[in-house]
Amino acid sequence: MLYAIIAEDVTDSLDKRLAARPAHLKRLNELTSAGRLILAGPTPSIDSEDPGPAGFSGSLIIAEFDSLASAQAWADADPYVSAGVYHQVTVKPFKRVLP
Repeated sequence: MLYAIIAEDVTDSLDKRLAARPAHLKRLNELTSAGRLILAGPTPSIDSEDPGPAGFSGSLIIAEFDSLASAQAWADADPYVSAGVYHQVTVKPFKRVLP
């Protein structure tokens, strides 16, 4: 089943994000290689593709997991969590309708 992982950043998270980004992307690439990643990306803090020093306010990941518990465990182990980038992470079942 698909799950949405919705994360909200702490204030001024950009430096923490940049430091943890390689490890974060490695895990996302593993999901991609397994054919389980639908989409992933950050939410800019401002209305811009490249927010520069304004940074990001969070992230959205939609991926396939065996259960809500396994999706939650995967989200809990994200390097952005251990680096203190996220202050809240919500994992919810997701039903894809389109496309």
